[in-house]
Amino acid sequence: MDRRKSIKTLFIGGVSISVLAEACTTRENSPVAPTEKEKEAIASGINRMKEEIAHEKMLDAEPAFFTPMEMATITVLGDIIIPRDSISGSASDAKVPAFIEFIVKDMPEHQTPIRGGLRWLDVQCLNRYGKAFTECELNQQMQMVDEIAWPKKAKPDMLRGVAFFNLMRNLVATGFYTSEIGVKDVGYIGNMPNQWNGVPEDVLKQYNLAYTEKELKECISFS
Repeated sequence: MDRRKSIKTLFIGGVSISVLAEACTTRENSPVAPTEKEKEAIASGINRMKEEIAHEKMLDAEPAFFTPMEMATITVLGDIIIPRDSISGSASDAKVPAFIEFIVKDMPEHQTPIRGGLRWLDVQCLNRYGKAFTECELNQQMQMVDEIAWPKKAKPDMLRGVAFFNLMRNLVATGFYTSEIGVKDVGYIGNMPNQWNGVPEDVLKQYNLAYTEKELKECISFS
């Protein structure tokens, strides 16, 4: 799967190409990078609500939902959905399996569909290849995935697998593109302060406006 093409489906939505082109244009005044102090504040969770931190700690303290074998299947499947390439790491490099473990605790409605889907996948592989999904050869794993990854092409008896794979694909993509690796992969830098020299002179003239001498002396120039 071409990760770069998939980005368009995941993130563009209704945004026009012209808006994206404008957003990707290099500015003369580049954004100011966050200071080390700001980075430490973000990493330490200072900017997070106390309730959010407490809720996360509570979920982390709960026993693991998935068995080691289920986590192994999630890891293999996640790396098939988003493999490592020359630009960035894989889903497992971005700790997506741990993210999915967290999600099923935070959103229990996902527990039965995912656990049921994992068992469905293993039963299918046992019937076809005599082995569980994680023990199959890569080409066998890909054959199985190909039958459930494309909803419009899937056979009627594969619809349960299609629903499971759709859920897994959404969770893997969400986990990956909200991780540090995924954010770097798309080049997102977030809201950053710009170096701005004020309203351009030609625009000020257009509206018969001008900065006062006092304003000009007090302002910082980045030129």
